[in-house]
Amino acid sequence: MSGCSASLAPVVDIYGQDTRQRKVTSGTHHVREGETLYSIAWRYGWDYRELGAANNIPAPYTIYPGQRISLALKQTSTAPVSRPRPVTSGSTSSSTTSKPVSKPSSTPAPSPAPVTKPAASKPAVSSDSGSRTVGPVTWRWPAGGTVVESFSASSSGRKGIAISGRTKSPVIAAADGRVVYRGSGLTGYGNLLILKHNDRWLSAYAHNDAMLVKEGDVVKAGQKIATMGATGTFRTQLHFEIRRDGKPVDPMQYLPKQ
Repeated sequence: MSGCSASLAPVVDIYGQDTRQRKVTSGTHHVREGETLYSIAWRYGWDYRELGAANNIPAPYTIYPGQRISLALKQTSTAPVSRPRPVTSGSTSSSTTSKPVSKPSSTPAPSPAPVTKPAASKPAVSSDSGSRTVGPVTWRWPAGGTVVESFSASSSGRKGIAISGRTKSPVIAAADGRVVYRGSGLTGYGNLLILKHNDRWLSAYAHNDAMLVKEGDVVKAGQKIATMGATGTFRTQLHFEIRRDGKPVDPMQYLPKQ
């Protein structure tokens, strides 16, 4: 797969080097062979559902080489639509319609009971020795090794974590999911796999040596999906990301404690 062909739009790479904005909202992207809407959304900081809606691309988000994907954020009006009141058949004017008048009751109405607002729901969190469930997703470590670089929320920081290891050591699926991208066209990621766990959650596995699954494959948590390598980087490591609604989050908040 070849590199990105985009006009008026910077590429957001693995380290977040774009200092103007994380989410690119101008220009267009020209689809090339091997790209998916998921990989394009990942590249420019979009949620894939939002990017699909902005380009009138419905699920299952099929795109084609040569297609142009707009990165301009489309605003949709949320103002309520005023609708005319229904008119009763046979009435000629609302001003001539007599309305019954309610007589005041001699018995005072009871005071309304206080309304108790439900507490804000929080995602359920549970753990065992090898996994941790946060909300609907059960996570486990994607590789053995030491975390040598941490997640950073700054615009120039790493968007995931780096795990050191030996060349060709196993890379496993961090949760049940489906492969939605396999390729090497995103700047700085090398050989990259992206898994979709549900509509909100995606994870990415970068710098792989060999990739053992293909797009469309359904994988189980703990399944070997790749081997660790140094593609697109200067040392053998796994760069691992989790994104919720298109936004990078700190994987250490979701992975089980070591």
